[in-house]
Amino acid sequence: MIVEKIMKRDVVTLSRTDTIEEAIKRMRTFHIKHLPVINERGTVIGIVTDRDVKTASPSIFAQNRSNEDLKKPVELIMSKEVITGHPLDFAEEISAVFFEHEIGCLPIVKNGKLVGIVTKSDLLHTFVQLTGAHFPGSQIEIKTDHIARSLADISAIFSRRQIAILSVLVYPGDEDDSKILVFRVQTMNPASIIKDVKSKGYQVLWPAVQRDLP
Repeated sequence: MIVEKIMKRDVVTLSRTDTIEEAIKRMRTFHIKHLPVINERGTVIGIVTDRDVKTASPSIFAQNRSNEDLKKPVELIMSKEVITGHPLDFAEEISAVFFEHEIGCLPIVKNGKLVGIVTKSDLLHTFVQLTGAHFPGSQIEIKTDHIARSLADISAIFSRRQIAILSVLVYPGDEDDSKILVFRVQTMNPASIIKDVKSKGYQVLWPAVQRDLP
């Protein structure tokens, strides 16, 4: 799925001369934690997060906080090295950017201008949809050393049983050449499927027939 499909287009922004007080106000009004800072051309020049506001000047959160501190421009506290994405980036790829750089949002830029924003919550919601986890169903994990052949064999089993596949994920196995296929299927009782899969010679890792006792 591309970022353009999941990004928020109505982005609440700041200019460099907006005050810290205004940043706090917009975060509270719109229930957000990230505010891109743009110039008159719509180019991202910085970003202010709720953490920036809280940690930049702790004195402003004291009981007798100074109005002068709140009137300071956000350019004094904004992060200027902003990591951005493009509308045609894949959601799966930008998730690695979030993880690597430990960021909470990603401004989306096209032709040098801000066109959207993606947050961790947006990504989490997207992955829930991609995996089908929001639908009732069962998860089946199958070990294989030949992804294409296994997908054909196992998909045929689901088709014969008239059971819908909600999602398929591939994970690395314990051995270098092995993979684990993770199917989420629309049934609460996968026993018949597991029996058919095993009859084809595949090892079913989950659901396990026997579990270690505590």
